[in-house]
Amino acid sequence: MSSMISAHSVGKVFGSKTVLDDIHWSVEPGSIVGLIGPNGAGKTTLLRALLGLTAYQGKIEVLGCDPSRQRRALMSETAFIADTAVLPRWMRVEQLLQYVAGVHPKFNRDKADRFLSKTQIGGQQKLGTLSKGMMVQVHLAITLAIEAKLLVLDEPTLGLDILYRKQFFDQLINDYFDADRTIIISTHQVEEVQDILTHFVFLNKGRMIIDAPVSDLETRFLEVQARGEDSQRVGAFKHLGSRHILGGKAFIFDTPDRTKLAGLGEFHTPSIADLFVAAIEGEMS
Repeated sequence: MSSMISAHSVGKVFGSKTVLDDIHWSVEPGSIVGLIGPNGAGKTTLLRALLGLTAYQGKIEVLGCDPSRQRRALMSETAFIADTAVLPRWMRVEQLLQYVAGVHPKFNRDKADRFLSKTQIGGQQKLGTLSKGMMVQVHLAITLAIEAKLLVLDEPTLGLDILYRKQFFDQLINDYFDADRTIIISTHQVEEVQDILTHFVFLNKGRMIIDAPVSDLETRFLEVQARGEDSQRVGAFKHLGSRHILGGKAFIFDTPDRTKLAGLGEFHTPSIADLFVAAIEGEMS
């Protein structure tokens, strides 16, 4: 097995709506991939297909397994947090930890305890009495304590305030990630994850419109901030999208001829968030 994830011609249709449209995707071990798209783009459906939680057309291999036929083997090496994840509210935190330790052979209780020790959550508290943010913290503690090769996170920090979100991503990198593991993060908080990603994928209307390493932000993509008449000149070149800035516009390009744009504006490396907006804008035009 060379790729952690390999997908070919993957499609999914609900009624008359195409949710995934001819997806081709490969993810290597040691990657942290940001899966980014507007609501309804197909992100959650793609993640569920990778984990064997929904039927699909095409071929998928995850950790060398067919998700639809070898889900038990796949899930022994995979941890997953869904955006709609729930926990049994009648259980106490300690009971939940004991239960997970009993059913998952790769659950590391010490890691879970270390994560929870940094919160205000006590072992004797009932899950039903916890706030939404605290419930998310318990679920994260359980998931990150599973010694999995693949970690799939669908909006993992939804409900957490900014301090806990920062703590989570710091812990994700320092205590969980290594060169043999792969993390897929579906999130709307693009700015918070950009600095930890190795790759990013843009989905729109079920189609994968960009799949690139973060290093391509500097080598492949370009933002040109132009003002006055230069703004019109730059805008005449084919570009992904643009946004207004003081006195002009910022244009984002995919593999432009930089010599033709030289002298017409300031060159910058676009952020993933600005590139995403430009790419979606280009899809709509």
